[in-house]
Amino acid sequence: MGRKLAVEAIGTFFLVFTIGMSVLEPSGGPLAPFAIASVLMVMVYAGGHVSGAHYNPAVTLAVFLRGACTIHEAIGYWVIQLVSAAVAATVVLWIKGGGPLTVMTLDVSRTLAVEFAFTFALAYVVLNVATAKGVEGNSYYGLAIGFTVLAGAYAVGPISGGAFNPAVSLATLVFGVIAAGDIWIFLLPQLVAGALAGLLFNLLDLGDDKATTATPDEQASLTPVGEPAAR
Repeated sequence: MGRKLAVEAIGTFFLVFTIGMSVLEPSGGPLAPFAIASVLMVMVYAGGHVSGAHYNPAVTLAVFLRGACTIHEAIGYWVIQLVSAAVAATVVLWIKGGGPLTVMTLDVSRTLAVEFAFTFALAYVVLNVATAKGVEGNSYYGLAIGFTVLAGAYAVGPISGGAFNPAVSLATLVFGVIAAGDIWIFLLPQLVAGALAGLLFNLLDLGDDKATTATPDEQASLTPVGEPAAR
């Protein structure tokens, strides 16, 4: 468990650190989403074999509800992700000189909608590329996860900032770009989206690969005697 928590701390730190250094003034400009997606991708590849490389409390919630981690692991992940995000945000402020920062003016309904949509997309992708038996051992899971965040950042970043992650939302509070009273606008849709992704994954039985990955000969061998093989 200690190794898993260390990996989650490192990955979350560099994700939030890259976000802060890329987005806060002086910013990385229009290519900032590429830096963020890239660091998430490489940290997923670096830590996936140890902790699952969540770096996101909403993803951890989805993985827990999917049944791929225990409640004790989930609680440990949540704590270390939030602490690491706060530390990274503090380091960014020190390097950047603490400002000046402008508090975002949010459209509540649109922010709720887009944060829900892409947090769900992110958690859904993670579950399908990193926990499903049919894709076990694949080499593309980091790319899929990173590019989901990249797509979300460009698609809805101008509306909500493109957090899709409660740890990142906490960091934006530390940065001072959202008001304390507005953090629920991010946390609520993110956690609901993560929970829905985990529940839907189980409801649709997306972790069972027999129906989609078996060859025709394998399908025939799985068919009970006296019943035709599925075509």
